[in-house]
Amino acid sequence: MTSDRIPAEERADLDATAERLRAGGVSMVETSFVDNAGVVRVKSVPLDRLGFAARYGIGVSPCFETFCFDDVMVLGRHLGGPDGDLRLIPDLDRLVPLAAQPGWAWAPADKFVQEGPRFAACQRAFAASQAEALQARGLRVLAAFEHEWALGAGGVEDFVPAVTGSAYGQPRLEVVADYARDLVDALHAQNLVVHQFHPEYTTGQLELSVAATDPVAAADDAVLVRHTVRQVSLRHGWRASFAPCVVPGVPGSGAHLHLSLRDEQGSLFHGGDGPHGLRREGEAFLAGVLAELPALQAVGAGNPASYLRLQPSRWAGVWQVWGREAREAAIRLVLGVTGTGDWAANAEVKCFDATANPYLVVGAVLAAGAQGMRAGLRLPAEVSGDPVLLPEEQQPARLPTSPLAAADALEGSRVLAEAMGEALHDAVVTVRRGEGERFAEAEPAELVSLTRWRW
Repeated sequence: MTSDRIPAEERADLDATAERLRAGGVSMVETSFVDNAGVVRVKSVPLDRLGFAARYGIGVSPCFETFCFDDVMVLGRHLGGPDGDLRLIPDLDRLVPLAAQPGWAWAPADKFVQEGPRFAACQRAFAASQAEALQARGLRVLAAFEHEWALGAGGVEDFVPAVTGSAYGQPRLEVVADYARDLVDALHAQNLVVHQFHPEYTTGQLELSVAATDPVAAADDAVLVRHTVRQVSLRHGWRASFAPCVVPGVPGSGAHLHLSLRDEQGSLFHGGDGPHGLRREGEAFLAGVLAELPALQAVGAGNPASYLRLQPSRWAGVWQVWGREAREAAIRLVLGVTGTGDWAANAEVKCFDATANPYLVVGAVLAAGAQGMRAGLRLPAEVSGDPVLLPEEQQPARLPTSPLAAADALEGSRVLAEAMGEALHDAVVTVRRGEGERFAEAEPAELVSLTRWRW
């Protein structure tokens, strides 16, 4: 491995970067990647080793590509097992001191093989490649995740909500007012722009949204936001869980993806002659995402516990339909206030949760949308209301109702297989199928106990 991955001017800045961090009290640097089960894995180095890590990487086994959420390793056709080694290269453009973890800085990692090239199954590189393919067509994508979490006051063996009371209620906010201020301050200190914070619907649930940015940065932001939430929660004597379900039988937490596309003329979701003003390419993009949703669910909500959340009449997006401001639909078209459509119109994919690798989510959604544009797809008729209230024969298609059904859909998706490449596609299918098979008979309480504090 050589140092020519880093431009000369950036290599010259490494010492200055280290000195700036040292002056701010930083002595350790954490670099992270997200595996195919959605678990954030880390390696760290002392600050004086940052330059070495940036040039030569930090060693990590490729076994994590087929780790399940409970750290059980399964074997795929291409990845898994004890052999081999990768190098984690921290992205210095995203290097930031951690406001809620003093003395530490963080950077997301890209994966390379020892011989030099990018690792074929690097999830962050996959997301970047899909964004670059759209950029080559003259399109700019903006994306952001919504962040929902449950705030607990109990120990690890149970869940006692730290806040109670009415959904969106002022009494809930009063309990966490200082916490919310500290959290937003920490996020702002890490160069994240917070748009909203509020108490949410279900047990102990809070929500926060950040500004949209390019797809890879949006996935980076998701990792950094969740880290910051967990750390600030601990400092206040609480624990934060981003798991899809923390109490069996009640609505859970999602990680909805919002995105918009623009070309030199403006938004593809505004000013056209398609449904609700969609431009032709914007409609085709959304139709492509809609068509691939069964496979996308394995990427974005493929954990066995995800299906405790994915229930009708809970605004979880379990129906393979779209609609304007339709919160039961898997794809909700958000047009914005009159007069703001060119910059505010976006689409929300509601069926995802935080068990997903966010880089895989943005990459896979972009790949599906791009295929819709290539094929010139059109959206079917939209759906409004709650489809579960319709007679059964009139209800639209449900998305997969089990992790094995979703894994089957992903395995059969030629669109995502081609976009991901054979090694990455097989690894994701292997992990999701492995989790689904081992926990096929698990009771909800067992799944919740196993997953409550994994994310």
